[in-house]
Amino acid sequence: MLVKVLAFAGFREILGKERELSLNESVTVKELLAELAVATPRFKEAAFDESGALRDYVLLMINRKLIDSRQDLSRPLQEGDELAIFPPLAGG
Repeated sequence: MLVKVLAFAGFREILGKERELSLNESVTVKELLAELAVATPRFKEAAFDESGALRDYVLLMINRKLIDSRQDLSRPLQEGDELAIFPPLAGG
């Protein structure tokens, strides 16, 4: 199945703007993030803490809907899903 990953701000510099990944049918959000972390060590450092947990400030959206990164990481991805990854954002 194909899933699109969009990265924003600092994560865009690490992962690139957009990737289309071919995945197994039963991949969860957590598994996809772990796969990205293995493939890109800089992403692992930026998105995960020392224990391997996703940092609290990382925002995730699936198909343009914000998900709770503490509860929804076990959500299975579907063909054509779009996962957006946002680092902490600041403005002023």
